[in-house]
Amino acid sequence: QFCSKPQCQCYQCCSFFPQPAKAMANPALTEDAVNPGAVAWVLTSTAFVFLMTAGLGFFYGGLVRDTNIINTMMMSVVSMGIVTLTWMVFGFSWAFGDNGSTGFGMFVGNFDYSLWMDLDMKMWGDSGLPALVFAAFQMTFAIISSAIISGSLVERMRFSAYCIMLALWSLLIYAPLCHWVWGPGGWIGEMGALDFAGGTVVHISSGVSGLVAGGILGPRRHVEKDLGPANVPFVILGGCLLWFGWLGFNGGSALSVTDGVAARAVATTFVASASSMLTWLALERVLKGKSTSVGASVGAVAGLVCITPAAGFVTPGWSIAIGALGAPWCFATVELMNKINLVDDTLDAFGLHGSGGIAGAILTGIFAVDGGLIYTGSFLLLGKQIAGALAGVAFSAVGTAIIVGAMKLLLKLRIPEEQEVGGIDQHTHGESYHSPVKQYPKAKSSDVSESTEQPSETV
Repeated sequence: QFCSKPQCQCYQCCSFFPQPAKAMANPALTEDAVNPGAVAWVLTSTAFVFLMTAGLGFFYGGLVRDTNIINTMMMSVVSMGIVTLTWMVFGFSWAFGDNGSTGFGMFVGNFDYSLWMDLDMKMWGDSGLPALVFAAFQMTFAIISSAIISGSLVERMRFSAYCIMLALWSLLIYAPLCHWVWGPGGWIGEMGALDFAGGTVVHISSGVSGLVAGGILGPRRHVEKDLGPANVPFVILGGCLLWFGWLGFNGGSALSVTDGVAARAVATTFVASASSMLTWLALERVLKGKSTSVGASVGAVAGLVCITPAAGFVTPGWSIAIGALGAPWCFATVELMNKINLVDDTLDAFGLHGSGGIAGAILTGIFAVDGGLIYTGSFLLLGKQIAGALAGVAFSAVGTAIIVGAMKLLLKLRIPEEQEVGGIDQHTHGESYHSPVKQYPKAKSSDVSESTEQPSETV
């Protein structure tokens, strides 16, 4: 059996690790302690996941008006800078610091790893990984989680306010929830709920938070849904980059290459996404008359979200079912959200990530090899999965409401109406997706006469 919390490697959570009374300090890095294969794979996966944020920028950017493309993409790009620093200063320590397995330690870590102290030239437990490799890999998860929220806020939120919200959210929502699920002593992990690569930590948190923040922010004043996406090739490119990066997102979460879990995670990621994409295209064909390229990209992402919590815990065969079941769940959520229109979930961040994360958590409880309903006939794991998902929903919703509500009292969150109607890119960034017509200076008359008098050279 493999660890039910593959992200942590914290001694206390993993049944196959020694069980000291208190987790030991990170041992010194030595050549013998390093697992070269695991290091190479996790470093490669770190680059894959980091690229996903750029892919998300293209995916989101192609879906908005052409006057808002740059601002929308910048909302993803800026998270690379902001969250890198918040994660390094406090976030990682609050998520993975060992604060004991009772009391306060069940909910948040400590300050032991602030500024990545005690990580340089140290090993991360018995994982075979240098501690900085693990910290950097986890950092890329925090980055893309924060960027996903922008899908519910684009085309109307001030860029400065968004940057402040990102910093606060990554520290006060993402880091504690990460500790609950993957950190030493975290109560959801200790309960036995499974989350292989971030169904609750990444997708439920960001999707629900985006929905709540979007509700507080209010809907767009300028909506042109009939015009469709401004740049479909951007959507396709972004979807493909996300799919590519997700292989490291899920596969790298095994933190090893010797036990077969990474191979299983990569395989199930491929299969579930393909199954979901084809199911989504079929639904479009039956219900709307045409299968679209945007639908193919969105359907693939839905499958990737749903398989995330299950990737290392289910067989490739059952991952077909996860994709086929997750696609209509997300499709129905997106259609319902757009129909009732209570909250302007602009780019369906909740419809795909929040809803898909919930579906993935439930499906993990059904199809997991160890403890899943179809293998044991017991609802125990399924109940734990539902409880963990609901806890993630509640914490993300309440915490985000407090953060954004407080910001609304102190700051201006929305851009002026005339900028929203006219387009954000030029007003906020001084740039435009469309290149302006360039006026080149005319040649002087003397230069023209001289050029015409010179004989042409023959070759």
